[in-house]
Order: sequence, then structure tokens, then C-alpha cells
Amino acid sequence: MKIAFIGAGSLIFTRTLFTDLMSVEALRDAEIAFCDINPFNLEKVTQICQRDLDYNQIPIQIQPTLDRREAFKDANYIVNCVRIGGLEAFEMDIDIPLKYGVDQCVGDTLCIGGIMYGQRVIAELLDFCKDIREVAAPDALMLNYSNPNAMATWACNKYGKVPTIGLCHGEIHGEFQIAEVLGIPRDELDIICAGINHQTWYISIKHNGQELKDQLLEKYENHPRYKEEEKVRIDMLRRFGYYSTESNGHLSEYLAWYRKRPDEIKGWISLDSWILGETGGYLRVTREGRHWFDQEFPKLLEEPPKKYDGSARSLEHGSYIIESLETGKMYRGHFNVMNEGCITNLPAESVVEVPCYVDGNGISVPKIGDLPLGCAAVCSQSIWVQKLAVEAAVEGDATILKQAALMDPLTGAVCNPPEVWQMVDEMLVAQAEWLPQYKEEIELAKARLASGHLIPTRENYRGAARLHEKSIEEINAERAQYDLTAKKE
Repeated sequence: MKIAFIGAGSLIFTRTLFTDLMSVEALRDAEIAFCDINPFNLEKVTQICQRDLDYNQIPIQIQPTLDRREAFKDANYIVNCVRIGGLEAFEMDIDIPLKYGVDQCVGDTLCIGGIMYGQRVIAELLDFCKDIREVAAPDALMLNYSNPNAMATWACNKYGKVPTIGLCHGEIHGEFQIAEVLGIPRDELDIICAGINHQTWYISIKHNGQELKDQLLEKYENHPRYKEEEKVRIDMLRRFGYYSTESNGHLSEYLAWYRKRPDEIKGWISLDSWILGETGGYLRVTREGRHWFDQEFPKLLEEPPKKYDGSARSLEHGSYIIESLETGKMYRGHFNVMNEGCITNLPAESVVEVPCYVDGNGISVPKIGDLPLGCAAVCSQSIWVQKLAVEAAVEGDATILKQAALMDPLTGAVCNPPEVWQMVDEMLVAQAEWLPQYKEEIELAKARLASGHLIPTRENYRGAARLHEKSIEEINAERAQYDLTAKKE
């Protein structure tokens, strides 16, 4: 068996997933390939993971490569963690829309930032899929961690013709939060989520057979911490009857109501953590971490190696899926899969996040039935944005791309059609190097932007809730406070 990591230069995430895999004794004879376009990051990640292997006396030699076809050759599983365009494109996803008044917290799943990110990712993933079909093992499975997860998973399955499962940990974090609010250990709760990635709903929360979801609103409204940190999630719970899996900041940018008026944004978010709604919050922490390998990697080498005895295994789904497929051990988790009738009141051709079962026979997707009507309406609006964005990315069609942006709830609430058209033109031109499918459209966009007939924008606008970027010294002082991976409790 061979497992290939693409985008392996992300140290924390790659090391976490690799530790998960090596914590399963049955997977320790696997062939492992790490692939990235950054040779420095790739070398460092390989170095630390190989050190962990050697410490645990596991005779695996990681194969690092800059050639993805070499990594994919004969692979049974492809773990995809790429971020196309890196920090440079990410900055454009946040900063250009701000000129038009679109204030995003993360900008990697929906809204105009997520739509443009999807154009870059899908263009590259379809090339990945071509290589996988040609050189990987028959029926190779891709485990996709890249955002926008639903769009990427949709494109890989429909157009890339590679079986792909989208994986996310949002619902895992939410389960621990719900357990805390209810005062019940997580392991004692039977939780079912259903919806779409980052807009999934906790539709059932049972303890010893008793349904508890109707207790959540009162519990959250009276919780000393969450009543201040989760105002958007609580408001959605109040108005729609179900709690969302997604963080306050993420959720706020997927809807039309919470970030469209700058003077109201701070009333819906918290600045205690970037994930709670800060303008460009994830971009800020990403920028603060851009010197990570230089500043922190030497310190990491001084720490003890990871133990592969199970104590460091995270709750990320990937290792459990591979373990179940290879050993037959049953696992239930929430994955992103093609709908095909699982949620009956969402489009059959869409990607939904639902409970799935894995064993030696494969991945089984049970039928959920109808989502609650209001929840389905929220998801349906986003699904149509996703569909337009996927089709635009595949076809290189700028008109469909602009329609996707216009139909996006927050973008459409802030911008009128001429503003959307100009903003998308500007983003196409700025991100041209990662958008090969738009080559001709970009030339037309350049001509329109050069015509001089432009709508005025707010060139120096930083958003309603943007914080300063921390120095390396400030980061070092705070780093110890944060656990960057989901751990078993």
C-alpha cells in the first residue's frame, strides 16, 4: 500500500496526519511519499517526520519529491493539503474585496474570497486528477483537505473522475463545545450532523436515547463565554432552531445578514480570537506564521519526537478512514460526499457533509432524508453559488464566475452588479498566474480596467474589525497558549 501527501510542506498539518497514520500498527508497512512545490519546506517536514519514525523504530523511509507524478505512482491513497497561490493570492482574496466593502473573516470557502480560491484550486486539482488516473493504483482514493472543500470535492468527483472524499474538522470542534455546554462528556453523546461543508447543522444530539438539541439555545444564551463569542451561531440557532458546526467568524461571512453593515459587524463578532470574526483574521495569523520554519523549526527539533503509541493520534478523519478500509474495522465520521439523494431536499448534484460508515467493504452513505426547511434553504443558496463557481472554474467562463459572486449572500448584500463585475475583473487580473483557464478572459478584463471608466473604490479601507499583525516577539509569547491540532480528550 502507498500513501501520497500532496502539499506536504504544511508542517503542523502534515505531521499531525502522518502521526495519526503511524499510530495504527497495521499501516506501518505503507510506502509514504511527500510532495510539495517548496523544496525547503518539504525537506524540513520530511526531516521531522523521519525523526519521529526512527524514534519509534518503524522501518519506513519517507520519499520526498517535487514531482507529483512520482508521488502519485501506484498510490492507493492521496492526501491533498495544497493551498494554490499561497499567501500572495490569499492576500488578494481578502484585500481586493475590502476595497468594495466586502469584509471577510476567512475567505476560503464561500464569499468572493472562497469563490476565487476555488478557481485556483480546481484548475490545479483537475491536473492532479489526470495524473492520478494515469499513474496511481486503480480506484485510488483522494482524501481532500483543501478548501473550498465542497467545490474542490465536487470538481474532483464530477470532472476529475477520481473518487474523492472531503474532510473537515469543524464538526469535531463543535461536538466538544456542545458537550461542554450540556455538561456531558463528548463520548457519551450521539451526534448527527447534516448539511454542507461549513454550513452543517447538529440535527440530533442524544444522551442515553434522550434528544437534547432543544436545550441548546438556553444553554448557549446563558453560557458565560459562548454567549459573547458565538453571537452569530446563537442567533442562527434562535432563528432556525439548529446549531451550526461552523465557527462564528466563518459562519458570519456565509450569510447575507451579519457583515454587510460595517457599523454592525463588531456587535456580531468577538476579537478574542481570529476565528470569531476578525476582519481578515485567518490572513493575519497566516502572515504572522510566514517565518515559522525560520523561527520555530529549530525549537521543534529540541522537543521530544512524537510517540506512535496512540497517545498523539488526533481526531482528524483521514487515518480512521484508511485504517477501516485496510483492516475492516468500522468507523463512523462526518464526511463531504456527493449527495445523490442522501439529503432529499438538497440538489442531488451537490456535495453534502453527512455521517458515513467505513469498513472493509468501502464507504457507506446512509439516507438522511429532508433537512429542516430553513436549514435546507440556507444550504441551497450556497450550493448554487458553489455550482456556478465549479462550472466557471472548469470552463474558464468569467460570466458564470461573476454570476457566482453576485449570487453569493454576503457579496450580493454589499455590492451591486457593476461593482461585482469590476471586482471580479480586478481579481482575475491580479491572480492571473494561478488561473490558466481564464487566459483569454483576463486579457479582456485588463482592457476593461484600462478603459478609465471605473467605479470608485475605498483603496485604503482595512475593514470594520482588523487587528494589527503581531511581531515575532509577540507570537513567541503567545504560541504556548494554543493547541493547533484536535486531540483526544
